[in-house]
Amino acid sequence: MNANPLLNVVLVSPEIPYNTGNIIRLCANVGANLHLVEPLGFILDNPHLRRASLDYSDLTSVKVHADLEQIFLLSSPERTFGAVSKGPILYTLPKYEKGDTIIFGRESLGLEHALIEKINQNNRVRIPMVQGNRSLNLSNAVAILVYELWRQLGFSDSLFEPKQENQYFA
Repeated sequence: MNANPLLNVVLVSPEIPYNTGNIIRLCANVGANLHLVEPLGFILDNPHLRRASLDYSDLTSVKVHADLEQIFLLSSPERTFGAVSKGPILYTLPKYEKGDTIIFGRESLGLEHALIEKINQNNRVRIPMVQGNRSLNLSNAVAILVYELWRQLGFSDSLFEPKQENQYFA
């Protein structure tokens, strides 16, 4: 595992290998560790997972956990967030810190109620959607939250240091 990751991304019982492959690639590109909680809906050497992750599997740390107990040891409760479709807090409001943990549920069900209850109410974040929609694609939701955290940290350790936003508009 990357001892000093940008963050820990946790997928609880992911079902679709393409999504997990995309998330492996994302984690490699931002310096995050990926944690998968069993049961998985696929085997890790699935060709669809390999295709979606390309050759990035060697560039990030992926760890499989038999249960959630180890997940809550990755960060303090104050630094552990859960992505929920009807959460009280907009995903841009928390002040994220390097090393935070963000937990995502399976594609078909999201996070189970019992798990949501273990996450501080102020850390249950949501991504807005138009009324009547249930959820975003898992890999898209992970990308939105990961890049918000990275943006708040000034895209630390990126290849190019970004210019200040107002420098682009004269």
